[in-house]
Amino acid sequence: MNQRHHSNNILLNLGIESLNEMQEAAQETILNDNNVLLLSPTGSGKTLAFLLPILEMLQPEIISVQCLILVPSRELGLQIEQVWKKMGTEYKVNVCYGGHSIDTEIKNLSNPPAVLIGTPGRIADHIDRGTFRTDKIQTLILDEFDKSLQLGFHEQMSFIIGKLTKLNKRVLVSATSDIEIPKYTRVVNPTILDFIPENEQETNLSTKLVVSKERDKIGSLFNLICSLKSESAIVFCNHRDAAERISDTLNEKGIYSTYYHGGMDQDERERALIQFRNGSVSYLITTDLAARGLDIPEMNHVIHYHLPSKEDEFTHRNGRTARMLATGTAYVIAHESEKKADYINYGMEVFNLEETVSLPKPPHYQTIYISGGKKNKLNKIDIVGFFSQKGKLEKGDLGLIEVKDFISFAAVKFNKVKDLLHNIQDEKMKGKKFKIEVARKVIKKEEES
Repeated sequence: MNQRHHSNNILLNLGIESLNEMQEAAQETILNDNNVLLLSPTGSGKTLAFLLPILEMLQPEIISVQCLILVPSRELGLQIEQVWKKMGTEYKVNVCYGGHSIDTEIKNLSNPPAVLIGTPGRIADHIDRGTFRTDKIQTLILDEFDKSLQLGFHEQMSFIIGKLTKLNKRVLVSATSDIEIPKYTRVVNPTILDFIPENEQETNLSTKLVVSKERDKIGSLFNLICSLKSESAIVFCNHRDAAERISDTLNEKGIYSTYYHGGMDQDERERALIQFRNGSVSYLITTDLAARGLDIPEMNHVIHYHLPSKEDEFTHRNGRTARMLATGTAYVIAHESEKKADYINYGMEVFNLEETVSLPKPPHYQTIYISGGKKNKLNKIDIVGFFSQKGKLEKGDLGLIEVKDFISFAAVKFNKVKDLLHNIQDEKMKGKKFKIEVARKVIKKEEES
């Protein structure tokens, strides 16, 4: 059966009439070149762009993994698997990721798939255990590679790539163009296919200048936050102690905020993000640590309390807003005494602060801490059930629930917290008594009092 006819069938299975320009180019380049960097916006059909050439390279007589696809998240892995299955090839595919039963995965791998998809941590674990052979893997795809770097999977990826001794093709896929390729990928002088539109960065982001009358800009920040109609925002500053000082000052003035920086331990950082994600605090005061790869919802407002030294950091910070089709605003707070940044056009629109301001509405939710998690056999459904039945919460009273290994956090409507804690104080969840209380805020001031 000739390839052309073969791929027509596949397009038919996928319900697509023809490939787009990016997919055509990618297919040809991946088949012919050994190192490829494919840059293309999210949602442009990248998955198919690399799955079609993979299919042509697979050899039916090899009963072993031939292509490894590393992905930053479980969701992306499952999505790629769906596309492969829809293509209707004769080749087996499997997905491995943390949180999935390792025994099931080992059983799946005992009859090896031709295409293996997985997150770096879980794939490294399997290579460590020797659950599949790596000596027939000729193609490596690093999808959403920019995200994997942001999430810090360097060690695992370096370990995995070091074990793939027979690789002859490497494809990096990214949705952002200013990506530095680490040495361990061994991708040297790749053929670059850049399909990211020039103006995509600028489209929906507007930048506004806020002129601070005082040299200490905290008053201007306070007024700016009060004029954002109670919508949440991220505030970027350049130093850890500034992040803490600003957050403490805002809290004293009645604005619910928390700080986030590299000097905090992992647990505290996670706690700050959870409270921001679930709407228990509306303002995150952070260093550039939060400019990349954080799992937080998209913001309408990014505020630069200090400007970073380099333009690309400025761009990364602004990437927290106006993604995809949404719009967003970046505010630059400046005092005349400050050194001007050469990459900023100070002729931008000035955002005039109102003198009389009212505080933003307090957050809708409060975060409840639960002293058990996945390893204690708790899941979201258990918590929802317990809080609704024993805690007498209505459907709309519960927000985001996050279950970690040994602890969990649930967002509960502010005005329902007292009754909830009263109702469940003597109750057991899944036959066990857990400590359930209002999660402490990451604010030193309160802990001392």
